Parts: sequence; structure tokens; C-alpha cells
Amino acid sequence: METTWFIIVSLMSATYVVLDGFDFGAGILHLFIAKNDRERRLVIAAIGPLWDGNEVWLLAGGGVLFFAFPRAYSAGFSGFYLPLTMVLWLLILRGISIEFRSLEKSALWRSFWDGVFFLSSALMAIVLGAALGNVIRGVPLESSGFFSGPLFTNFAPGPYPGVLDWYTVLVGLFAFSMLAMHGALFLRMKLEGDIQARATGAAKRLFVAVLALGIITTMATNVVQPSIYTHLMAGPLGWFLIAAVLASLIAIPISFTKSGEGAPFLASCALIASLLAATATGVYPTLLASTIDPAFTLDISNASAGGIGMSVGIYWWIAAMIITVGYFIYLFRTFAGKVKLGEAEH
Repeated sequence: METTWFIIVSLMSATYVVLDGFDFGAGILHLFIAKNDRERRLVIAAIGPLWDGNEVWLLAGGGVLFFAFPRAYSAGFSGFYLPLTMVLWLLILRGISIEFRSLEKSALWRSFWDGVFFLSSALMAIVLGAALGNVIRGVPLESSGFFSGPLFTNFAPGPYPGVLDWYTVLVGLFAFSMLAMHGALFLRMKLEGDIQARATGAAKRLFVAVLALGIITTMATNVVQPSIYTHLMAGPLGWFLIAAVLASLIAIPISFTKSGEGAPFLASCALIASLLAATATGVYPTLLASTIDPAFTLDISNASAGGIGMSVGIYWWIAAMIITVGYFIYLFRTFAGKVKLGEAEH
């Protein structure tokens, strides 16, 4: 049952990154590919019906982690208190920037909220990557099952690293480029005309950055936590996920030459999902590795809620997922198709 809930937590985390990731990407790019106020309103209109629903997966994923692995939840939320507070403020600022931007016609007002939208989206992408880097690298968990530490120290991994070091920042930059490309491909699918052409150009340039940073991050991971690749390649699932990552990478540039505009975006979704699935497979069964002593590591056995709760909870989760997935299918079908300038103005 612990393995089942590990898969569920990983699945919900990946779903959040795939769905809210294109919102972050749109926020990162809108200052650069939208050249006037009407085009920026178009970008916001493209994600407008979706962004707040996408964030539900973050809350749901946190709730599932609390239910299934309370010790890992308590350790993570206590040790990452400052970064999580930063995430909370970034999510708040991103939300109000979308909602407040068009309340006034003043160019200064709109420029200010455009800047807030860009900055909060960019920092959220980097923070998400840095959080993943901490999970891979490990944290200074003590025998008590808790840890604490500064935001950064000397930027070098070690027994007592800060939240930010050269490795976690590198993973953050990789996530930034990945989600920016993801957003560019989404906007390419949703928009038309000159802004679509700019989104296409941005996506092609960002793909090169994703490829370069992906190779560097892969090599850096082998230095910081080589065991992840040992676990990943120990069984057929790991090899399948490696093949899926490579196939998704190849599919993105190839699909640019096809007529369907949704194909590159779907390939980007597959790339993010397969990368996160491969990471989860590599760290399994670990939830939070200790950089102090492997004996202090929290895994799916010593961090789980256990007992009848996990068995009963699976039925409630299935019922909730049926409703949630049905709602999201309805949402994306309702707002499928291109966003028009006239629609954005109203």
C-alpha cells in the first residue's frame, strides 16, 4: 500500500507541474512575445480559464502527502519553512497580478502588474526546480526526523547544505527553461498571427536551452546522487522511462514540421511527465534522504501513516479523481481552440 501511495503522490505532483507549468511559462514569456497591451491581454486570456484550476493539484498533492506520509510532510514543511513561505507569496502575487491587471486602464498600473506576473512566474519555476533538487540531493535530516538550515551557505553540497547550492540552482534553471518552453508551446497552440510566430521562435530557442541544461543537470546529478541512476536502471520500468524521455525530446522538434499545432505541446507534456516519473523511480523508496546519515532517511516505510487508513483512503481518492478528471476534461474541452483578440477585449 505504501508503494501505491508513493505512486499517487508522484502522479499528482507531475500533474501539477504539467498543468500549472504552462501557466508559469506564459507568465515568463508574456513580456517578450507580447509587444503591446492587447497582445498581453491575449496571453492572459489564453490561461485565464485554467490557471486557478491547475493550482488545485498543488493543494491536493500536499493533502495526499500529509495523509499518506505524515512524517515526510512534517519534516519537509518544517525544514523548508522559509522557501514555502516564499512560494505562498509568489502564488499570491501571481494570482492577484492576473486579476488586478485589467482593473485600471493606466499604462503604469498595467506595466507594474505585468512585471509582477513575470517575476512571480519566473521565480516559481526556479523554486519548483530547486525543490526537486533538494529531494534528489537530500537534506540534513537528523535522528529526530526533522531538519533546519539556512536558505544558502557556501553553495556547495555537503552534510549540512543550504536549500540553495550550485546543484539545486542548476536544477532550478533547468526547470525555468523547461517550463518557459512548455508555456511557449501552449501559447503557440492557443494564439494566432504575429504573437504565435514569436511564441514559436521562443519555443525553438528554449528547446536548445532545455537540451543543453538537461545534459549538464544529468551529469551533475550523477556527481551529487549517483544512486538515482543505479535504481533507475535496475529494472525495465526505468529503461522504459529513459526511452520515453528521449522519444519526447526527439518528438518536440520533429512535430514543429507537422501541421498540428498541439503535437509539440503534447510532446512537452510527455517530456515533463516522463522526467518526473524517472526521477521518482530513481529515488524510490526514499522520500527525503538524509545528508548526515543514511539511517535518518525517511522512506515509504518509516514515514507512512500505515494501518487501515491508507487502505480505506484509496477508495476516497479514486472517487475524488473521477470527479476531478471529469471536471478538467470538461474545462479543457469548453475552452479549446484559439483565443481571439475580440474575445480577449471582452
